[in-house]
Amino acid sequence: MSAPDPEVVELATKIFDLARQGDAQTLAAYVDAGVPVNLTNDKGDTLVMLAAYHGHTEAVRALLARGADANRANDRGQTPLAGAVFKGEDGVVRELLAGGADPSAGTPSALDTARMFEKNELVELFEAR
Repeated sequence: MSAPDPEVVELATKIFDLARQGDAQTLAAYVDAGVPVNLTNDKGDTLVMLAAYHGHTEAVRALLARGADANRANDRGQTPLAGAVFKGEDGVVRELLAGGADPSAGTPSALDTARMFEKNELVELFEAR
């Protein structure tokens, strides 16, 4: 197997950084230009996972609008929704739910994470779905 093209690696690194930084417009432009919306890094984190974990509601919205999988777990079984619950990003939680995220998906699930951290309002929200 040949080594990945350094320019491709550099571009992918830049795109993952955009997700972490929440640059919704630039991320959307890259996806619109052909970057896979469910691109994953070496840990299995998608762009939406990185944007969600870092609390970037607009970036999450832009990625979901372009078909990002709201339930795609990383290599550790964590979903974007569970990450947003863990980080206390309620706006991202609501955006992911609107985008079809399943509170029961992943290990631990977003529901389990909400219970663990006694976020009762989220437990009620998830159980009502």
